[in-house]
Amino acid sequence: MQEQVAITVESGPNSDSKTNMQEQVVITVESGPNSDSKTNMQEQVAIIVGSGPSGLATAACLSRKSIPYIILEREECIASTWKKYSYDRLHLHLTKQFCELPHMSFPASYPTFVPKKMFIQYLDDYVSHFKISPMFQRTVESAEFNEVSKRWIVKARNASSGEVEIYSGKFLVVATGETTNPYTPEVEGLNTFPGEVLHSTQYKSGKQFKNKNVLVVGSGNSGVEISLDLANHDAKASIIFRSPVHFLSREMVNLGLTMLKYFPVSMVDFLMVMLSKLVYGDLTKYGIGRPAEGPFYMKAKYGKYPLVDVGKCKKIKSGEIQVLLAEILKVQGKDVLFKNDKLLPFDTIIFCTGFKRSTNLWLK
Repeated sequence: MQEQVAITVESGPNSDSKTNMQEQVVITVESGPNSDSKTNMQEQVAIIVGSGPSGLATAACLSRKSIPYIILEREECIASTWKKYSYDRLHLHLTKQFCELPHMSFPASYPTFVPKKMFIQYLDDYVSHFKISPMFQRTVESAEFNEVSKRWIVKARNASSGEVEIYSGKFLVVATGETTNPYTPEVEGLNTFPGEVLHSTQYKSGKQFKNKNVLVVGSGNSGVEISLDLANHDAKASIIFRSPVHFLSREMVNLGLTMLKYFPVSMVDFLMVMLSKLVYGDLTKYGIGRPAEGPFYMKAKYGKYPLVDVGKCKKIKSGEIQVLLAEILKVQGKDVLFKNDKLLPFDTIIFCTGFKRSTNLWLK
């Protein structure tokens, strides 16, 4: 059946309404025998989805302007990517001045490149300072703009009660980020692999992989840095490179970001590529090509980040990290067959294959 929910909408001298009055709009909400939706709708000026750094920053800015808001967070903590799904050696690749949240700087004692533990502490302090209280374990199932009331109607499932709660807001802020749902590709025969199979979100440290043959699938920053961590812990790491990449040091990246304030992308990219060639030399002999397009252009156009080097190139050149250039064809028990017909045994496979966004499933 259909249920009707009344919402009171304020209008006044600064609105499109000619009179200073309250208007009541009736919204129809679908429900039925199988529906567990609550019909009492909770109203706010702004609804923020996600309590990562972007969601927290938005909340702080709204709070300073005394604008009411709520944060809906599907996990049971803030910044879950950092607290639950990141590896131990993770540091911010950008200098701290590029990574501060609004209205609260990092402590002066923090290093230039902030490590995971200190960044989490900074976020916790940020939440305390601005008195941010997300509503945890709320998974948004739909968000739709109602043309009659000119408000967003958001339905979120409460994991604790199992009920669907309904929220109404004049503004909707989607702060769910790029790392939503971990993605692992389907690989023929993977179910026959006797060793451990992980996604990068499950990896913490290379300590447990000493002397093991580990295959890292995916050559983004997470994949290459996990390979470095494995090599540092005496694991035999191999990583698949499927496409050309830019290697830049952290200092190069931060120089480039500073230069972009004053110079065009083409000029900055030209300088970054020249510096990369000087520092790293010709990497094609190790199986790593360099893209024709520049690193900052590629970031802007495709969202593809350059690889930030914190010791990875040295390990690749020394052979401590083996570069594989062919994709996986199939898994045969402990052996992995590649498309170039190479067959290699591994004890562990770690998929650093990124994420699938879920926004398209619920944002109408």
